Amino acid sequence: MEIKKLSVIIPCFNEGPTIHKILDKIKAVSLLNNIEKEIIIVNDCSTDTTTESIKNYISTNSSLNIVFLEHDKNKGKGAALHTGITISTGDIIVIQDADLEYDPQEYNILLKPMIDDVADVVYGSRFMGGNPHRILFFWHSIGNKFLTFLSNMFSNLNLTDMETCYKMFRSEILKSIKLKEKRFGFEPEVTQKVARIPKIRIYEVGISYYGRTFEEGKKINWKDGFHAIYCILRYGIFR
Repeated sequence: MEIKKLSVIIPCFNEGPTIHKILDKIKAVSLLNNIEKEIIIVNDCSTDTTTESIKNYISTNSSLNIVFLEHDKNKGKGAALHTGITISTGDIIVIQDADLEYDPQEYNILLKPMIDDVADVVYGSRFMGGNPHRILFFWHSIGNKFLTFLSNMFSNLNLTDMETCYKMFRSEILKSIKLKEKRFGFEPEVTQKVARIPKIRIYEVGISYYGRTFEEGKKINWKDGFHAIYCILRYGIFR
């Protein structure tokens, strides 16, 4: 399969002060094989300057293929991703958080198994490889590893980082999955459902991670961890 276009889906909520920085990073990326970029931003009813910041960026970067959509009420990260997935036109889809925790320069690392036609899905793992990783919360890392372990039990995969933002899919595969989770349950749900696709080829590559503290704007918390457990059980056992 020839890959001509990569759709970058960015769900965002109250990222007004920094959204231009991640867009600059995406703009600077030169993709392998001159693959085209489609940037889809879904604003999940932000209450800060996110809308103004994005519109200003689009007006001064007309050469970029940016599609901007807005929810009329806050629905959650998963709902924003559903919106972006539905209207995407790329051969490949990658998820990109609006914060600065993940480096778009690493799109090519994820793309390589796709270009070589050995993978249908590629996860970027924060827990493998020799790339930089910001040291933050002990219990957060334990929680991530536990959720990955539990997810692996029911999916029969051996992932090291199920909760990673950087997930790349062949678009026809992701669009074929009926996704239900509206908030942070997207990660365990999509993992369980992808794992059940016959003959699916899933790869994992090491990526860097520049994590944020809660003071710096990190939004996920312990309640989301418990909901992730619920999602693993719901989509892993009760299929």
